[in-house]
Amino acid sequence: MTTATTAPTAGVPVGPGLSMFDPIFVGIDEFGQHVNITLAYRNLLAGGEPGGGKSGLLNAVAAHAALCVDSRLVLLDGKLVELGQWEDCADAFIGPDIAAALAVLRRLQQVMNNRYAWLRAHGRRKVTPADGLSVITVLVDEIAFYSATIGSKQEQEEFVALLRDLVARGRAAGIPVVAATQRPSFDIIPTSLRDLFGYRAAFRCTTPNSSNIVLGHGWAEQGYSATDIAPTNQGAAYLIAEGGVPRRIKVAYLSDAQIAGIADYAAWIRRPSGITTPTGSPSDWGIAA
Repeated sequence: MTTATTAPTAGVPVGPGLSMFDPIFVGIDEFGQHVNITLAYRNLLAGGEPGGGKSGLLNAVAAHAALCVDSRLVLLDGKLVELGQWEDCADAFIGPDIAAALAVLRRLQQVMNNRYAWLRAHGRRKVTPADGLSVITVLVDEIAFYSATIGSKQEQEEFVALLRDLVARGRAAGIPVVAATQRPSFDIIPTSLRDLFGYRAAFRCTTPNSSNIVLGHGWAEQGYSATDIAPTNQGAAYLIAEGGVPRRIKVAYLSDAQIAGIADYAAWIRRPSGITTPTGSPSDWGIAA
């Protein structure tokens, strides 16, 4: 005779059924309604002054991606600590090393080209969940560190060119980019790059011009200025999607302890399937990645 045991109701991690093609919960709006974004075919840009809450948004996205069964993570973090807790979940984790950053972006560019060749051969224009390909989510904390601070002028220019190519062409190949900067200026985020991001989040900015650089020209003059966000209201931002109007949101916050718990569980569920390598050096990126 068999007996049934009641499943525990607490302490059971969830998430192995998540997909990067599912909506990602990033916070609530001013009416308390959930705010979700679908990132598989979009890119996300976050900008604002230091301490505004950009890392909270990146960690919310990283948490969803880490728990997805069809996701691989590539992390670039010049400070090492903003995204560092997700290192064991990532195929590649790059710190303050411009040469390593360029190498991983070149590799991603080749994967992207391979996928487009595969799509062309099958008469298709974008990857879908049915293809069984992983969505390779690229998170960059502080664009300016790699594009204007570290390395030679030539290396910085190559970084910008490679990042622009990924943002421009990666969406349909299942390689979305999530990038953040605390220096929202035209030299860091030129209009031609900004407009490639389908989602843009402006956290507190010191000037209306900085807010416009993130959201788009003229929004501050229409009453959507991130200068209105109080310095003490961390995590508040204006979020705009393609063809939409900026909406005020409050980004979901994960504490360090919560991130550590999610990252530990995500790393555990990934190891048996070989989604990542212990060294963070992927050996099998390609069309099947």
